[in-house]
Amino acid sequence: MKRKKLSTIKQILISMVIGIIAGMLLGENARSLKIIGDIFLRLIQMSVVILIMGAVIEAVGNLDTKDLGKLGIKMIFWFMFFTIIAATIGIGLGLLLKPGAGVLFEASESVVEQPIQELSQIIVDFFPTNIIDSMASGNMIQVIVFAILFGATLSTLREKKMSNMILDWVKDLNVVIINMISKIMVIAPIGIGALLAYTTGTMGIGVILPLMKFLIIFGIGTIIHLFISVILTAIYCKASPIRIARKLTNMTVMAFTTTSSAVTLPIKMKDSETKLGVSSRISNLVNPLAMTLNSNGLSMFLALACITVAQIYKIEIDILSIIKIITLSTLACLGTVVVPGGGLVALAIVMPSIGLPLEGIVLMSGIDWFSGMFRTVLNVDTDALISMLIAKDTKELNYDILNSD
Repeated sequence: MKRKKLSTIKQILISMVIGIIAGMLLGENARSLKIIGDIFLRLIQMSVVILIMGAVIEAVGNLDTKDLGKLGIKMIFWFMFFTIIAATIGIGLGLLLKPGAGVLFEASESVVEQPIQELSQIIVDFFPTNIIDSMASGNMIQVIVFAILFGATLSTLREKKMSNMILDWVKDLNVVIINMISKIMVIAPIGIGALLAYTTGTMGIGVILPLMKFLIIFGIGTIIHLFISVILTAIYCKASPIRIARKLTNMTVMAFTTTSSAVTLPIKMKDSETKLGVSSRISNLVNPLAMTLNSNGLSMFLALACITVAQIYKIEIDILSIIKIITLSTLACLGTVVVPGGGLVALAIVMPSIGLPLEGIVLMSGIDWFSGMFRTVLNVDTDALISMLIAKDTKELNYDILNSD
């Protein structure tokens, strides 16, 4: 009798438990396991830039030029809609449940104040001066801008009946990259288990106790946002919310354990097509763009963190400050780093802008890895749901796949 093989998702869950137990037992000795996790993350990340560029070029290159503008407007609308909701939920829960009340924190004098970028400079930095440099530095938004322009040019040439050789080559490259990543994912349980062992062993559970309330509230906010998002998507697409939620499981676990939208991207793109019924054309366009431009989890984190730090330092938050927090939490998500640690970079932009002490970042850095779990889940799952919404609008949502078990 042939033994049934454990699915990757079950292997990852088992490795999480083993990793946490190993970390608690080994303590500082678990530091040596970090190399295994780092190698896994690097194997995934080494092709993310090419994957994003190729997917966007292929998706845009296959579009008619008149369709690109319509899809762009729809994407921007949904990105902003869900991001603003996330920031609003973060502020609402922060004001209601007061995670910063009663927390004692001694400000560090070693914090170096970061230069604050003007909004105009942030927008200018969306556009690359050297695409090779942008790829080398992992500047995702600049890579995407180049890929959109490159793909749009290929689309124009295709409509003029000119050669599709370059577009065909990009499609073949995408197939190779996705297959390579699928092979790398075989070692995901080992890599994730090693990372959890290292984190538990070196940081310990005690590091999160002073801000456990913040993490619990953030987790509640994540669940509320996902509940609203799934229900809205189910109503809009006329599908079962329970079925949609169940089909988000793979990407949810991967996002939660790796805390990286970039690492989860291949899983998100695959499941959007094979489980949620989104066409490859829409998935290849929406999911890579959403990874950079639709950071709902980061938006909620920034809003909740600002309220928490204000409460810790006894700083009054008025209605104008709330509007400013929502605005900045939404804008700071554009082009933010999609790997672990990006939340602290965004905090360095938002906190000084609303008059909060930059020392608050030190406090949040202690739980950044743990809060990153919730941030990434919210980012990834909402991206997939938006791809469903747009696929429904363009009549490219396969209900046979979506309704299958």
